[in-house]
Amino acid sequence: MDLAGKIRLIKDFPKPGINFRDITTLLQDAAAFRQTVDKLSELCRQFEADVVACPEARGFVLGAPLAYAMGKGVVLLRKPGKLPGQTLCHSYDLEYGTDALEVHAGAILPGQKVLLVDDVLATGGTVAAAVELVKKCGGEIAGVAFLIELLGLAGREKLKGLPLITLLQLEA
Repeated sequence: MDLAGKIRLIKDFPKPGINFRDITTLLQDAAAFRQTVDKLSELCRQFEADVVACPEARGFVLGAPLAYAMGKGVVLLRKPGKLPGQTLCHSYDLEYGTDALEVHAGAILPGQKVLLVDDVLATGGTVAAAVELVKKCGGEIAGVAFLIELLGLAGREKLKGLPLITLLQLEA
């Protein structure tokens, strides 16, 4: 199945000059969604992770079923102010602004091997922040996985030295 053909391109969103890759059209197709999770699960088993961590919001959509398929738990990385209790935070730059991620203190245990999962690798800011949160918790990065890597935005450069897989590579 052509998974790339299931992803809608929306030009000038969320601002002029940005080509947004909308995965909701892929998610609406049961066969395409199943194939995506199955392929990611197959590729990610090499990482031997203890837990899957995924950033809000579309990372949740891929990370949770992937963790289920792999028999792993899920750690949600949220936007600031969304988690009750003590959190750790890391700010980062986006292709079109700045943001931050938080994780519950103790959600990732020292020495735990973590697979980070998100929908799109663009500039690498989100996953770099996720890497820092995992390190603050004492966890180790087992690998990083994406549905899409946008070429030409140098996101992979921020992840040098980390095992990385992507299902699709598309032009930014």
